[in-house]
Amino acid sequence: MGQNGSEPLSARVMGRSPRVMLYSHDTFGLGHLRRSRALASAITAADPGASALILTGSPVAGRFTFPHRVDHIRLPGVTKRSDGTYESQTLGMDIDATTSLRSGLIQSAIEQYDPDLLIVDKEPTGFRGELLDALNDLVERGTTKIVLGLRDVLDEPEVLAREWERKNAIAATETFYDEIWVYGVRSVYDPTRGLDLSQQARARMHWTGYLRRTVCSPPTENEAPYILVTPGGGGDGEAMVNLVLAAYEKDPDLIPRAKIVYGPFLSGDTRRDFETRVERLNGRVSAVGFESEIERLFAGAQGVICMGGYNTFCEVLSFDKRAVIVPRTIPRLEQYIRASRAEELGLVRMLDERRDGMTVDAMIGAIRSLPYQNPPSAAISDGLLDGLDYVTDRVHTLCDQLQTRAAE
Repeated sequence: MGQNGSEPLSARVMGRSPRVMLYSHDTFGLGHLRRSRALASAITAADPGASALILTGSPVAGRFTFPHRVDHIRLPGVTKRSDGTYESQTLGMDIDATTSLRSGLIQSAIEQYDPDLLIVDKEPTGFRGELLDALNDLVERGTTKIVLGLRDVLDEPEVLAREWERKNAIAATETFYDEIWVYGVRSVYDPTRGLDLSQQARARMHWTGYLRRTVCSPPTENEAPYILVTPGGGGDGEAMVNLVLAAYEKDPDLIPRAKIVYGPFLSGDTRRDFETRVERLNGRVSAVGFESEIERLFAGAQGVICMGGYNTFCEVLSFDKRAVIVPRTIPRLEQYIRASRAEELGLVRMLDERRDGMTVDAMIGAIRSLPYQNPPSAAISDGLLDGLDYVTDRVHTLCDQLQTRAAE
């Protein structure tokens, strides 16, 4: 037996199908979980024997369906206070105790599941360094390939450099990770700009392309035309949803109708106020709180008004939808950078507060102009949406490397 009770590589790898673990810290929002779910689904679809286990802190993980041979473990949730510090979401424990609990659960899950591949989303050391003990163990054992997955945009280079220095993320990336996957295209944006990564680490980088989304169930046939309005998880989507409702309230001739998906984190008095306003619009606008298969709504939409999160952007590209992106700029500029670069390339239009103004008339104009925009396919380049195929190829290659080592 190897350390921590694990079997040696030769016994462990040769007699079983691949096991892939995906970690996403998910302190807030849906982005990390949805990206991990898309990756896990593609990996298990490409290999009928493979399984995938997602470790996530998302409070809404249980509201998603997962395909066969994909499951998840919910880590104790944390929330971010207004001063930037964190607290336990439900347990009443201080943040150090909560992080220690999460770290122990991660180590136990890795020990029991014994993955051939660990894919870490965005945070090289995990939430508050909770992954470090597990990463040290895995490197010492040498029986698991470890990959860092990065979305196309992280933040402004200077801000990102300070953040990674504070978290000791450069050293962790250099020390623990066999490969770095960027879920985007180099010609669109390099998320590692400003990071002092060594040439050796950069040589381990793979640009996968964006992660294509598909429809699990077809859109409703013969449905009246609509635009889809989605702020992603919804936690910071109040301003955009308010503008859309105000546009339909001010312009009685505004068409087509709108379907709003608030997202699970837009709730309370704000949600109740929005519901009252939707009702008064007499069917010109409809709304739901959460849609686990939002891809179906993207597929059926004539156009999209959305915020600029990574997953939403992938859906706009995948379903070739004319889109107006209303990016957030706080607490980071990730969405603004993505939206402005996409607009430069002719993929979408951006509603820029500084340039266009966040006014009702600006939103009316954006909705009225949607039919006259070019779809993303007019500017799309080869390889833009090859991410899932690239990832499954890399998974196959890395598992083959383990097989080869086991046979030696």
